Amino acid sequence: MTKVRFTESLKKNSEFRRVYAKGKSSAGPLVVLYCRKNGTGMNRLGITVGSKVGKAVRRNLIRRRIREIYRLAEDGFQRGYDIVAVARVRAASADYRALHDDLIRCAKRVGLLTAEEMNR
Repeated sequence: MTKVRFTESLKKNSEFRRVYAKGKSSAGPLVVLYCRKNGTGMNRLGITVGSKVGKAVRRNLIRRRIREIYRLAEDGFQRGYDIVAVARVRAASADYRALHDDLIRCAKRVGLLTAEEMNR
């Protein structure tokens, strides 16, 4: 049996701008997380890694790590949100564990995690 995915990708610039302008945010040393209700039963995830972070190989590595962190923790996230994760420059030198801890901490601060996950 395949695992059901609850998340799609945010792709359009207008969708990203709407989340930035009208959503809640939480900043950590490695990641800034924005979220906004989208009125559907699914989450939509967008990941931004600017060119200041490094060259394409480094940026894609960070993007893959953030996507994997979210995928593994997806069951603990509330449904119906647009989520944008923006990697900061310090994320380039951070290891996976530090990136994971920072992303989950930011998700807790904006109230994205379910009650069970908040107590962990």
